[in-house]
Amino acid sequence: MAQLETETIEFLKHKALRMLQDDADKIEKLIAIQMENLTTRQCPLYEEVLDTQMYGFSRAVDFAVRTGLVEEGAGRLLVNELERNLALLYEALNQKNEQLP
Repeated sequence: MAQLETETIEFLKHKALRMLQDDADKIEKLIAIQMENLTTRQCPLYEEVLDTQMYGFSRAVDFAVRTGLVEEGAGRLLVNELERNLALLYEALNQKNEQLP
């Protein structure tokens, strides 16, 4: 019985991490599309979508960590990577905007 419970817990942990990674990949695609187009940052809708996605993702990671389904380090790594990429996007957009007449 204990073996079955352990297997179930490990399955749930693996599934939670896989689902979070899938969500992170979707946000990463949004960032990549924006980087390819380097649309001006003054597009509040796109910026709001990214910010909302990041907030929701960080809350989902926090929940998974608090429930013990994802280790804190793994969750932090997922969020930090997306935040770094988002910062690179905003930096590129700022540089483009500074070059505009």
